[in-house]
Amino acid sequence: MPDHEPVIHVINCGHPPPLLVRGQHVTPLMADQPETPLGLGEFSNPSYTPDVFPLAADDIVLLYTDGVIEARDQKGTFYPLAERITSSAAGDPETLVRWIRDDLLAYSSGSLGDDAAMIALQRAPISPGASASS
Repeated sequence: MPDHEPVIHVINCGHPPPLLVRGQHVTPLMADQPETPLGLGEFSNPSYTPDVFPLAADDIVLLYTDGVIEARDQKGTFYPLAERITSSAAGDPETLVRWIRDDLLAYSSGSLGDDAAMIALQRAPISPGASASS
């Protein structure tokens, strides 16, 4: 069933904020009420209320672990993920993740101090004539 609203619902449980990539613009999707990190919810009373953000066709949302942004160059400077993405020419999720991986490894001289994981999602346009009930 195709989605019928051009939005994404996000619940952040302790990870860095997802990045919305729209053309050459990168915007962190900051949670109004971040939740307790996964696995620690039993020690609090999480509400898991999603934040809702606009998501146009062809937008890409990048989810990543802190190992990506904590990678360092030879001088010890953290990897500036959002800033670096603006210089990429990636137009689809697979190309973006591959570009970041290659750029991250070059930036850190192939040595990451922590695990690094990324997932990129893209909202596909609803085809003409499709309805939310199909």
